[in-house]
Amino acid sequence: MINLIYIEKEVHEHPRTLAILERYPQAQRVECERYSEIFNRKAQNFRLQKKQPALILARKHEGHVLPTPKQYGIGADYNYYFSHMLNCLYDCRYCFLQGMFQSAHYVLFVNYEDFIENIEQTIAKHNNEAVHFFSGYDCDSLAMDPLTNFVDEFLPVFEHSPNALIELRTKSTQIRTLLKREAIENCVVAFSFTPAEIAMALEHKVPAVNKRLQSILELQQAGWAVGLRFDPLIYTDNFKQQYNELFSMIFDQLDLSLLHSVSLGSFRLPKSYFKKLEKLYPDDVLLASPQAEESGNVGYPEKLRLDMLDYCKQIITHHVPDDKFFPCHEMI
Repeated sequence: MINLIYIEKEVHEHPRTLAILERYPQAQRVECERYSEIFNRKAQNFRLQKKQPALILARKHEGHVLPTPKQYGIGADYNYYFSHMLNCLYDCRYCFLQGMFQSAHYVLFVNYEDFIENIEQTIAKHNNEAVHFFSGYDCDSLAMDPLTNFVDEFLPVFEHSPNALIELRTKSTQIRTLLKREAIENCVVAFSFTPAEIAMALEHKVPAVNKRLQSILELQQAGWAVGLRFDPLIYTDNFKQQYNELFSMIFDQLDLSLLHSVSLGSFRLPKSYFKKLEKLYPDDVLLASPQAEESGNVGYPEKLRLDMLDYCKQIITHHVPDDKFFPCHEMI
């Protein structure tokens, strides 16, 4: 439930703003000049805000479409991401957003028309070359779709651009809007997974693994391309048992011929982000795992990391052909 909404003056009369305000008539409204006044303030209490985040309605002025990091991709030479929203409905202890942002409030950039214009310009720049766009980089693509109307606004862009593909990265079961639409070939609904026991400990507010799996089955039956994202891998003392059970549950139930892609990566964060997590969760089980610093990032020690990745790779590639497997980090 949204009880407090900050509104930039510039978007106060934007049709999307008015529609959202109509949805939450009881919410307190506070006007501001720029969202950064609220979102980037120093000495904010992220954990306290996470209990009752406010919504900030804003305009994004630049950087609507950006290149992804080099290792981020699922098969195309040209990869971009865009963030119509900052922050996430869920509360995953390993999430890099907690280290990157000062605030736990949700920021929704209501000027979708500028994002769409930049996406179309980027597609045109690459002529008929394959180009991929990722929407779940700074938020969950689907978790707040009833509020954002993201699917209905952005998917038509790709319906008319067959050389472009959009990935909707999610942990949500919020798939109703997709099921109401005709599936399009160049949209991948990519679900992130960790084993059930780890999810219960570290992925607060996230739907259970079996519920997400049921959503995948419904999407496959409706003709949607689906991806699996095992990133980040999280170490536990019984790591092999937990991940073997997860892979068995998923690969035994899915129609693998309809699977678009599988990606794999280990837990890693920039050092500054990791330090913020240590302050937020000093007693968390995640931080009790063995950690090492390498090239400015904090993650698992090299041997442990490679052992984890190799174990998972062997199981995944037993079920999935090599051309559908995309490691996101260092692999053997």
